[in-house]
Amino acid sequence: MAKRRQDPVEANAGSSVDLYEITEWEPRSTLDRLLHWLYHAALWAVRSLVIVLAVAILVLQLAFGSLGAIGNQPVFAGMAVLSAVPALLLAGYVWYADVTTAEPLTLLVGTFCLGVLFAGFAGLLNVFLGGPVQAIGSGFGLLPYVGQVVFFFVVVGPVEESVKLLAVRLYAFRDDRFDAVIDGAVYGAAAGLGFATIENALFITQNTEMVAGSLQAFNESGDIAAVRALAGPGHVIYSAFAGYYLGLAKFNPENAGPIVMKGLLIAALIHGTYNSLVGPASFVLSNVYNLNPFVAFFGFVIVFDAIFGLLLLRKLDAYRQAYERAHETDEVGPPSEQVEFDP
Repeated sequence: MAKRRQDPVEANAGSSVDLYEITEWEPRSTLDRLLHWLYHAALWAVRSLVIVLAVAILVLQLAFGSLGAIGNQPVFAGMAVLSAVPALLLAGYVWYADVTTAEPLTLLVGTFCLGVLFAGFAGLLNVFLGGPVQAIGSGFGLLPYVGQVVFFFVVVGPVEESVKLLAVRLYAFRDDRFDAVIDGAVYGAAAGLGFATIENALFITQNTEMVAGSLQAFNESGDIAAVRALAGPGHVIYSAFAGYYLGLAKFNPENAGPIVMKGLLIAALIHGTYNSLVGPASFVLSNVYNLNPFVAFFGFVIVFDAIFGLLLLRKLDAYRQAYERAHETDEVGPPSEQVEFDP
Protein backbone atom coordinates (compact mmCIF):
# COMPACT_ATOMS: atom_id res chain seq x y z
CA MET A 1 0.00 0.00 0.00
CA ALA A 2 1.17 3.57 -0.63
CA LYS A 3 2.65 5.45 2.27
CA ARG A 4 0.37 8.23 3.50
CA ARG A 5 1.69 11.67 2.66
CA GLN A 6 2.32 13.99 5.58
CA ASP A 7 1.89 17.73 5.96
CA PRO A 8 5.16 19.54 6.88
CA VAL A 9 3.78 20.29 10.34
CA GLU A 10 2.91 16.64 10.95
CA ALA A 11 6.24 15.43 9.56
CA ASN A 12 8.24 17.55 11.99
CA ALA A 13 6.00 17.48 15.06
CA GLY A 14 6.64 15.13 17.93
CA SER A 15 4.39 12.16 18.54
CA SER A 16 2.99 13.79 21.66
CA VAL A 17 1.68 16.89 19.85
CA ASP A 18 -2.09 16.97 19.30
CA LEU A 19 -2.71 18.03 15.70
CA TYR A 20 -6.48 17.49 15.63
CA GLU A 21 -8.02 19.73 12.94
CA ILE A 22 -4.58 21.17 12.22
CA THR A 23 -3.12 18.42 10.04
CA GLU A 24 -4.96 15.35 11.40
CA TRP A 25 -8.58 14.48 11.95
CA GLU A 26 -10.64 11.85 13.70
CA PRO A 27 -14.25 11.85 14.92
CA ARG A 28 -14.10 13.36 18.41
CA SER A 29 -16.97 15.77 18.85
CA THR A 30 -20.67 14.96 18.59
CA LEU A 31 -20.77 16.76 15.22
CA ASP A 32 -17.74 14.79 14.00
CA ARG A 33 -19.34 11.49 14.95
CA LEU A 34 -22.66 12.48 13.39
CA LEU A 35 -21.04 13.43 10.08
CA HIS A 36 -18.91 10.27 10.14
CA TRP A 37 -22.05 8.19 10.63
CA LEU A 38 -24.03 10.10 7.97
CA TYR A 39 -21.26 9.63 5.40
CA HIS A 40 -21.02 5.88 5.91
CA ALA A 41 -24.81 5.57 6.09
CA ALA A 42 -25.07 7.34 2.72
CA LEU A 43 -22.51 4.95 1.19
CA TRP A 44 -24.43 1.99 2.59
CA ALA A 45 -27.70 3.42 1.24
CA VAL A 46 -26.27 3.91 -2.26
CA ARG A 47 -24.87 0.37 -2.34
CA SER A 48 -28.16 -1.00 -1.06
CA LEU A 49 -30.12 0.99 -3.64
CA VAL A 50 -27.99 -0.43 -6.46
CA ILE A 51 -28.69 -3.97 -5.24
CA VAL A 52 -32.42 -3.27 -4.74
CA LEU A 53 -32.70 -1.91 -8.29
CA ALA A 54 -30.89 -4.96 -9.65
CA VAL A 55 -33.22 -7.29 -7.74
CA ALA A 56 -36.24 -5.34 -9.03
CA ILE A 57 -35.07 -5.75 -12.63
CA LEU A 58 -34.60 -9.48 -12.13
CA VAL A 59 -38.04 -9.83 -10.54
CA LEU A 60 -39.64 -7.95 -13.45
CA GLN A 61 -37.86 -10.23 -15.90
CA LEU A 62 -39.19 -13.26 -14.05
CA ALA A 63 -42.71 -11.84 -13.78
CA PHE A 64 -43.16 -10.19 -17.17
CA GLY A 65 -40.08 -10.97 -19.27
CA SER A 66 -38.76 -14.06 -20.98
CA LEU A 67 -37.25 -15.43 -17.76
CA GLY A 68 -40.78 -16.17 -16.61
CA ALA A 69 -40.75 -19.10 -19.05
CA ILE A 70 -38.56 -20.96 -16.55
CA GLY A 71 -41.62 -21.38 -14.35
CA ASN A 72 -43.59 -22.93 -17.21
CA GLN A 73 -40.73 -25.03 -18.58
CA PRO A 74 -38.38 -26.12 -15.76
CA VAL A 75 -36.21 -27.76 -18.41
CA PHE A 76 -35.02 -24.26 -19.31
CA ALA A 77 -33.51 -23.84 -15.84
CA GLY A 78 -31.73 -27.16 -16.16
CA MET A 79 -30.33 -26.21 -19.55
CA ALA A 80 -29.18 -22.84 -18.20
CA VAL A 81 -27.29 -24.61 -15.41
CA LEU A 82 -25.74 -27.10 -17.83
CA SER A 83 -24.70 -24.33 -20.20
CA ALA A 84 -22.77 -22.67 -17.36
CA VAL A 85 -20.65 -25.77 -16.60
CA PRO A 86 -17.70 -24.86 -18.89
CA ALA A 87 -17.60 -21.35 -17.40
CA LEU A 88 -17.76 -22.89 -13.92
CA LEU A 89 -14.81 -25.17 -14.70
CA LEU A 90 -12.74 -22.25 -15.96
CA ALA A 91 -13.63 -20.10 -12.93
CA GLY A 92 -12.69 -23.06 -10.73
CA TYR A 93 -9.29 -23.26 -12.39
CA VAL A 94 -8.68 -19.53 -11.79
CA TRP A 95 -9.56 -20.14 -8.13
CA TYR A 96 -7.15 -23.10 -8.08
CA ALA A 97 -4.39 -20.95 -9.61
CA ASP A 98 -4.52 -18.60 -6.61
CA VAL A 99 -1.40 -19.49 -4.61
CA THR A 100 -2.35 -17.30 -1.67
CA THR A 101 -4.95 -18.13 0.98
CA ALA A 102 -8.15 -19.75 -0.31
CA GLU A 103 -10.96 -17.27 -0.88
CA PRO A 104 -13.95 -17.68 1.46
CA LEU A 105 -17.10 -19.22 0.02
CA THR A 106 -19.25 -16.34 1.28
CA LEU A 107 -17.35 -13.81 -0.82
CA LEU A 108 -17.29 -16.08 -3.88
CA VAL A 109 -21.03 -16.82 -3.72
CA GLY A 110 -21.85 -13.19 -2.97
CA THR A 111 -19.85 -12.01 -5.97
CA PHE A 112 -21.47 -14.66 -8.17
CA CYS A 113 -24.95 -13.50 -7.08
CA LEU A 114 -24.09 -9.85 -7.76
CA GLY A 115 -22.84 -10.89 -11.20
CA VAL A 116 -26.26 -12.44 -11.80
CA LEU A 117 -28.13 -9.40 -10.52
CA PHE A 118 -26.12 -6.71 -12.29
CA ALA A 119 -26.58 -8.37 -15.68
CA GLY A 120 -29.95 -6.60 -15.73
CA PHE A 121 -28.22 -3.20 -15.78
CA ALA A 122 -26.17 -4.28 -18.79
CA GLY A 123 -29.29 -5.52 -20.58
CA LEU A 124 -31.10 -2.20 -20.12
CA LEU A 125 -28.12 -0.11 -21.19
CA ASN A 126 -27.48 -2.28 -24.24
CA VAL A 127 -31.09 -1.86 -25.35
CA PHE A 128 -31.22 1.87 -24.54
CA LEU A 129 -27.92 2.75 -26.24
CA GLY A 130 -27.89 0.09 -28.95
CA GLY A 131 -30.17 1.77 -31.48
CA PRO A 132 -28.57 5.24 -31.49
CA VAL A 133 -24.99 3.93 -31.42
CA GLN A 134 -25.57 1.46 -34.26
CA ALA A 135 -27.34 4.09 -36.32
CA ILE A 136 -24.50 6.59 -35.95
CA GLY A 137 -21.79 3.96 -36.35
CA SER A 138 -23.35 2.60 -39.53
CA GLY A 139 -23.66 6.03 -41.12
CA PHE A 140 -27.40 5.81 -40.55
CA GLY A 141 -27.79 2.52 -42.34
CA LEU A 142 -25.09 2.76 -45.01
CA LEU A 143 -22.76 0.21 -43.36
CA PRO A 144 -24.83 -1.99 -41.01
CA TYR A 145 -21.96 -4.30 -40.03
CA VAL A 146 -19.74 -1.34 -39.11
CA GLY A 147 -22.55 -0.03 -36.91
CA GLN A 148 -22.75 -3.39 -35.17
CA VAL A 149 -18.99 -3.46 -34.57
CA VAL A 150 -19.13 0.05 -33.12
CA PHE A 151 -21.96 -1.11 -30.86
CA PHE A 152 -19.90 -4.07 -29.63
CA PHE A 153 -16.82 -1.96 -28.84
CA VAL A 154 -18.50 1.20 -27.56
CA VAL A 155 -21.47 -0.25 -25.67
CA VAL A 156 -21.51 -4.02 -25.13
CA GLY A 157 -17.88 -4.54 -24.11
CA PRO A 158 -17.51 -1.51 -21.79
CA VAL A 159 -20.98 -1.83 -20.24
CA GLU A 160 -20.91 -5.57 -19.54
CA GLU A 161 -17.35 -5.53 -18.21
CA SER A 162 -18.15 -2.51 -16.01
CA VAL A 163 -21.16 -4.13 -14.37
CA LYS A 164 -19.19 -7.34 -13.73
CA LEU A 165 -16.38 -5.32 -12.15
CA LEU A 166 -18.98 -3.46 -10.08
CA ALA A 167 -20.07 -6.85 -8.69
CA VAL A 168 -16.52 -7.31 -7.37
CA ARG A 169 -16.01 -3.71 -6.24
CA LEU A 170 -19.23 -3.50 -4.30
CA TYR A 171 -18.66 -6.49 -2.03
CA ALA A 172 -15.49 -8.61 -2.12
CA PHE A 173 -13.12 -5.73 -2.83
CA ARG A 174 -14.11 -4.00 0.41
CA ASP A 175 -13.46 -7.09 2.54
CA ASP A 176 -10.15 -7.47 4.39
CA ARG A 177 -9.93 -11.03 3.05
CA PHE A 178 -9.35 -9.56 -0.39
CA ASP A 179 -5.68 -9.41 0.54
CA ALA A 180 -3.73 -10.12 -2.65
CA VAL A 181 -3.66 -8.81 -6.21
CA ILE A 182 -4.55 -12.21 -7.63
CA ASP A 183 -7.75 -12.24 -5.56
CA GLY A 184 -9.12 -9.73 -8.07
CA ALA A 185 -8.88 -12.31 -10.85
CA VAL A 186 -10.62 -14.93 -8.69
CA TYR A 187 -13.54 -12.67 -7.84
CA GLY A 188 -13.65 -11.30 -11.39
CA ALA A 189 -14.04 -14.89 -12.61
CA ALA A 190 -16.86 -15.44 -10.09
CA ALA A 191 -18.66 -12.32 -11.33
CA GLY A 192 -18.19 -13.46 -14.94
CA LEU A 193 -19.64 -16.85 -14.06
CA GLY A 194 -22.73 -15.23 -12.54
CA PHE A 195 -23.17 -12.97 -15.54
CA ALA A 196 -22.76 -15.87 -17.99
CA THR A 197 -25.28 -18.00 -16.08
CA ILE A 198 -28.10 -15.45 -16.22
CA GLU A 199 -27.23 -14.43 -19.79
CA ASN A 200 -27.43 -18.06 -20.87
CA ALA A 201 -30.81 -18.40 -19.18
CA LEU A 202 -32.06 -15.29 -21.00
CA PHE A 203 -30.86 -16.54 -24.39
CA ILE A 204 -32.47 -19.93 -23.85
CA THR A 205 -35.84 -18.54 -22.74
CA GLN A 206 -35.95 -15.73 -25.32
CA ASN A 207 -35.34 -18.12 -28.19
CA THR A 208 -37.67 -20.89 -27.03
CA GLU A 209 -40.45 -19.13 -25.12
CA MET A 210 -43.00 -19.96 -27.84
CA VAL A 211 -42.16 -23.67 -27.74
CA ALA A 212 -44.95 -25.94 -26.50
CA GLY A 213 -44.37 -29.36 -24.99
CA SER A 214 -41.56 -30.63 -22.80
CA LEU A 215 -39.88 -32.73 -25.49
CA GLN A 216 -39.77 -29.90 -28.00
CA ALA A 217 -38.58 -27.53 -25.27
CA PHE A 218 -35.82 -29.97 -24.39
CA ASN A 219 -34.67 -30.25 -28.01
CA GLU A 220 -34.81 -26.53 -28.78
CA SER A 221 -33.24 -25.35 -25.53
CA GLY A 222 -30.58 -28.05 -25.75
CA ASP A 223 -29.28 -26.63 -29.04
CA ILE A 224 -29.11 -23.11 -27.65
CA ALA A 225 -27.56 -24.32 -24.39
CA ALA A 226 -24.77 -25.99 -26.37
CA VAL A 227 -23.99 -22.70 -28.13
CA ARG A 228 -24.13 -20.71 -24.88
CA ALA A 229 -21.90 -23.26 -23.13
CA LEU A 230 -19.18 -22.22 -25.56
CA ALA A 231 -19.80 -18.50 -25.06
CA GLY A 232 -19.84 -18.63 -21.24
CA PRO A 233 -16.09 -19.12 -20.58
CA GLY A 234 -15.40 -15.89 -22.44
CA HIS A 235 -17.16 -13.89 -19.73
CA VAL A 236 -14.97 -15.52 -17.10
CA ILE A 237 -11.80 -14.69 -19.05
CA TYR A 238 -12.76 -11.05 -19.71
CA SER A 239 -13.78 -10.26 -16.15
CA ALA A 240 -10.81 -12.15 -14.65
CA PHE A 241 -8.54 -9.78 -16.59
CA ALA A 242 -10.44 -6.73 -15.34
CA GLY A 243 -10.57 -8.16 -11.82
CA TYR A 244 -6.81 -8.74 -11.75
CA TYR A 245 -6.22 -5.06 -12.48
CA LEU A 246 -8.78 -4.12 -9.82
CA GLY A 247 -6.68 -6.15 -7.38
CA LEU A 248 -3.57 -4.34 -8.61
CA ALA A 249 -5.35 -1.02 -8.04
CA LYS A 250 -6.19 -1.95 -4.44
CA PHE A 251 -2.50 -2.25 -3.63
CA ASN A 252 -1.47 0.78 -5.69
CA PRO A 253 -4.04 3.38 -4.58
CA GLU A 254 -2.00 6.31 -5.89
CA ASN A 255 -2.60 5.02 -9.44
CA ALA A 256 -5.87 3.18 -8.85
CA GLY A 257 -7.89 5.06 -11.49
CA PRO A 258 -5.60 4.41 -14.49
CA ILE A 259 -5.04 0.80 -13.39
CA VAL A 260 -8.78 0.06 -13.23
CA MET A 261 -9.27 1.79 -16.58
CA LYS A 262 -6.53 -0.37 -18.12
CA GLY A 263 -8.20 -3.55 -16.87
CA LEU A 264 -11.59 -2.48 -18.18
CA LEU A 265 -10.10 -1.46 -21.52
CA ILE A 266 -8.40 -4.84 -21.97
CA ALA A 267 -11.54 -6.75 -21.02
CA ALA A 268 -13.80 -4.59 -23.21
CA LEU A 269 -11.49 -4.88 -26.23
CA ILE A 270 -11.30 -8.68 -25.97
CA HIS A 271 -15.07 -8.83 -25.49
CA GLY A 272 -15.78 -6.53 -28.42
CA THR A 273 -13.35 -8.42 -30.66
CA TYR A 274 -15.07 -11.72 -29.88
CA ASN A 275 -18.53 -10.35 -30.61
CA SER A 276 -17.35 -8.73 -33.84
CA LEU A 277 -15.52 -11.77 -35.22
CA VAL A 278 -17.55 -14.77 -34.07
CA GLY A 279 -20.24 -14.44 -36.75
CA PRO A 280 -18.10 -13.57 -39.81
CA ALA A 281 -15.27 -15.95 -38.85
CA SER A 282 -17.66 -18.87 -38.34
CA PHE A 283 -19.31 -18.11 -41.68
CA VAL A 284 -15.96 -17.99 -43.51
CA LEU A 285 -14.71 -21.19 -41.87
CA SER A 286 -17.96 -22.95 -42.66
CA ASN A 287 -17.86 -22.02 -46.35
CA VAL A 288 -14.13 -22.28 -47.02
CA TYR A 289 -13.69 -25.66 -45.35
CA ASN A 290 -17.24 -26.92 -46.00
CA LEU A 291 -17.90 -27.37 -42.29
CA ASN A 292 -21.14 -27.64 -40.36
CA PRO A 293 -21.92 -24.11 -39.07
CA PHE A 294 -21.89 -25.30 -35.46
CA VAL A 295 -18.52 -27.02 -35.95
CA ALA A 296 -17.11 -23.80 -37.46
CA PHE A 297 -18.50 -21.80 -34.55
CA PHE A 298 -17.06 -24.32 -32.08
CA GLY A 299 -13.63 -24.15 -33.71
CA PHE A 300 -13.49 -20.36 -33.67
CA VAL A 301 -14.58 -20.08 -30.02
CA ILE A 302 -12.10 -22.73 -28.87
CA VAL A 303 -9.20 -20.99 -30.60
CA PHE A 304 -10.24 -17.49 -29.47
CA ASP A 305 -10.79 -18.48 -25.83
CA ALA A 306 -7.61 -20.56 -25.85
CA ILE A 307 -5.51 -17.57 -26.94
CA PHE A 308 -6.82 -15.17 -24.32
CA GLY A 309 -7.24 -17.86 -21.69
CA LEU A 310 -3.55 -18.71 -22.03
CA LEU A 311 -2.65 -15.03 -21.75
CA LEU A 312 -4.67 -14.86 -18.54
CA LEU A 313 -3.03 -17.99 -17.15
CA ARG A 314 0.37 -16.58 -18.09
CA LYS A 315 -0.39 -13.50 -15.99
CA LEU A 316 -1.52 -15.66 -13.06
CA ASP A 317 1.58 -17.82 -13.42
CA ALA A 318 3.81 -14.75 -13.32
CA TYR A 319 2.15 -13.81 -10.04
CA ARG A 320 2.64 -17.35 -8.72
CA GLN A 321 6.34 -17.32 -9.57
CA ALA A 322 6.83 -13.94 -7.90
CA TYR A 323 4.94 -15.17 -4.84
CA GLU A 324 7.09 -18.29 -4.57
CA ARG A 325 10.34 -16.31 -5.01
CA ALA A 326 9.25 -13.88 -2.30
CA HIS A 327 8.51 -16.72 0.12
CA GLU A 328 11.80 -18.45 -0.67
CA THR A 329 13.57 -15.22 0.26
CA ASP A 330 11.59 -15.01 3.50
CA GLU A 331 12.44 -18.60 4.43
CA VAL A 332 16.16 -18.32 3.65
CA GLY A 333 16.60 -14.92 5.19
CA PRO A 334 19.59 -12.61 4.79
CA PRO A 335 23.03 -14.31 4.76
CA SER A 336 24.80 -14.25 8.11
CA GLU A 337 28.03 -12.31 8.36
CA GLN A 338 31.19 -14.31 8.91
CA VAL A 339 33.26 -13.50 12.01
CA GLU A 340 37.01 -13.35 11.92
CA PHE A 341 37.64 -16.99 12.83
CA ASP A 342 34.87 -18.58 10.69
CA PRO A 343 36.24 -20.93 8.03
